[in-house]
Amino acid sequence: MASETLSYLDGRITVDPDLCNGRPTIRGLRITVETLLGYLGAGGSREEILQQYPSLEDADIDACVRFAADMMAHRYRLERVA
Repeated sequence: MASETLSYLDGRITVDPDLCNGRPTIRGLRITVETLLGYLGAGGSREEILQQYPSLEDADIDACVRFAADMMAHRYRLERVA
């Protein structure tokens, strides 16, 4: 059975079980939403991100932030681990 790629925000965010362990990626590239958000969270600028990852577009950064906001709008439960 072939895996199915899911697409969000006009294809800017994709989820493919066979790519990056099924984590959401940017346009099917091997750049995860998590990586980009981590870079932003550490104080990286858009310009630095686009320079570091030349295959990205400014709209990809917007899509990552929107995707994260959309995910946070869903119910979730935090649990202490170890």
